[in-house]
Amino acid sequence: MLQKPKPQNTKAIARSFLLGVAKAAGGTVLGITMITSAVAAGGLAGLAFSFRNLPDVRVLRDYVPAETSYVYDIKGRLLTSLHGEANREIASLDQVSPELKLAVLAIEDSNFYRHQGLNPYSVARAALTNYRQGGVSEGASTLTMQLVKNLFLTRERTFSRKLAEAILAIRVEQVFSKDEILEMYLNNIYWGHNNYGIQTAAESYFNKSAAELNLAEAATLAGLIQAPEQYSPFLNYSNTKIRQAAVLARMRTLNWITPEEEMAARKAPLLVGRPTAWRQSKSPFITEAVTRELEERFGRDKVLQGGIRVQTTIDLNFQRMAQESIKENYNMLRRWGLRADQIALAAVDPRTHFVKALVGGVDYKSSQFNRAIQSRRQPGSAFKPFVYYAALASGKYTPDSTVDDAPVTYRIPGGVYRPQNYGGKDDFEGEMSLAESLIQSRNIPAVTLGKAVGLKKVIEICRILGIESPMQPVISLPLGSIGVTPLEMAGSFATFASNGWHSDTTIILQVTDSKGNILLDNTPKPRQVLDPWATATLTEMLQGVLEPGGTGAKANIGRPAAGKTGTTSSERDVWFVGYVPQLATAVWVGNDNYQSMGKGITGGDFAAPVWRSFMRKALKDQPVKYFPAASQFARP
Repeated sequence: MLQKPKPQNTKAIARSFLLGVAKAAGGTVLGITMITSAVAAGGLAGLAFSFRNLPDVRVLRDYVPAETSYVYDIKGRLLTSLHGEANREIASLDQVSPELKLAVLAIEDSNFYRHQGLNPYSVARAALTNYRQGGVSEGASTLTMQLVKNLFLTRERTFSRKLAEAILAIRVEQVFSKDEILEMYLNNIYWGHNNYGIQTAAESYFNKSAAELNLAEAATLAGLIQAPEQYSPFLNYSNTKIRQAAVLARMRTLNWITPEEEMAARKAPLLVGRPTAWRQSKSPFITEAVTRELEERFGRDKVLQGGIRVQTTIDLNFQRMAQESIKENYNMLRRWGLRADQIALAAVDPRTHFVKALVGGVDYKSSQFNRAIQSRRQPGSAFKPFVYYAALASGKYTPDSTVDDAPVTYRIPGGVYRPQNYGGKDDFEGEMSLAESLIQSRNIPAVTLGKAVGLKKVIEICRILGIESPMQPVISLPLGSIGVTPLEMAGSFATFASNGWHSDTTIILQVTDSKGNILLDNTPKPRQVLDPWATATLTEMLQGVLEPGGTGAKANIGRPAAGKTGTTSSERDVWFVGYVPQLATAVWVGNDNYQSMGKGITGGDFAAPVWRSFMRKALKDQPVKYFPAASQFARP
């Protein structure tokens, strides 16, 4: 293992540096004056002592610069990038075009592969200029000196800082190879517009990787290093071309390119891209939800600086369809007299429980609140399938079992509770089958069933299906008197769609670091959590909801589908949650301030059309699939 340089080694470095300056200065008064000044300040030994506590450059072996994280959809399409101040993607040296390497060396340090961290002749030239100017006005930094300045030192323009820079540069050259130093340099320097590192610079300015840069583009980027914003093609294209020409001229002077190559590069137009830092997400509701989960798991610093790669479960095509459906139907429903300001949608694949689309509101720009995952609203009658499943799974009920739709009174703390049907206090049907009571969404039969099978059992089933929102076994629970999110509803109905097979609903499939090491893997682990007969029977009953006479007839999409409408008291929330074997989707419509949307507003009339619009688009090119028949399973 390398040992930390001892004081006498630092002393020798300082002496070498100062004598090198004097020699390069040709023994001028300047060289003698610099040495004399150092001695007057405490001598070479004192100078060496003052730099003995400089950072140990060996830490660079484990140094990982802040790197941008990227979020992709299920098919690898970029949704957004996440970063702090530094927008950076690391590139190895062999991932950088030879033209870029040559251009940078030509304009910044053409002797890079020949010196040992310092270029005495450049130091002497700069020292002479600074002596004449009476201050530090010109540097003589090699690439290595620039690197250590950026990583270890302040930007103050003082002689002592330049000495520290020189000493650290020599130490770096003793520990690292030239290629390692050049790679660190290219990945750390600032290229303008919040781009750090050559990879993000290439993508931002030219919409290509660093490996694909041609000579004209390479010379442009190399020219930015001195003053990125001044020479930015985004801000002043003519300045960019002037600086590019200077870089090309330097390369030709060094005989690194031919005059013909120089001229061709100067004439080549630059196909300028656009800044990639702080760009808006293609699906902001998605990336906001993903970012929240990532920060909970890994911490904010890891998300913004760790260079992680996140593959979400979202299908960007489905997401766009969902957004379009909400916007189109929002305007249509408003024309129909709906007084609602928001619609939210969540879609889940029953086969994997992957979230395929998530829309948290009508317009992200006007409101960033993600109602699909953050807003707990009463589901109303959309909650009833959990109660009916509990009844079927108990083995005591079938679709033909009867329940009395008649006035009923329950004693509760502080008084009595008399559930009513949607039609009011005189709306009763008497004895009716479970199937018909669900299709017509009768309230009193649902409350009766909930009481019979046990409200704690209903809550247990909800927990198995992934609903985590708070629930209490109150008598009104079967009517959806608790708050849940659209994503919880879509995820639980997805388990009905898969006939009882369940995986944890997730929006993130996999997370890796920038080197491909897996940090999180949410590969589905399906398990049978519901009784097959009871689930298939429930689905057969819920298919009737979409048929003529059912409360969700306006959700009919012309293929086998099941679902349930939901309307809360005073018309504050309306829902439609439904599924086909390939996709389960929940739609909620309402006001953020919980105001009523108007008398007579129902989930069947105003949420079902939104559901139908999205499902038709999402399933347009998908084959028709059928649910399993309950008759093929043994009754519990």
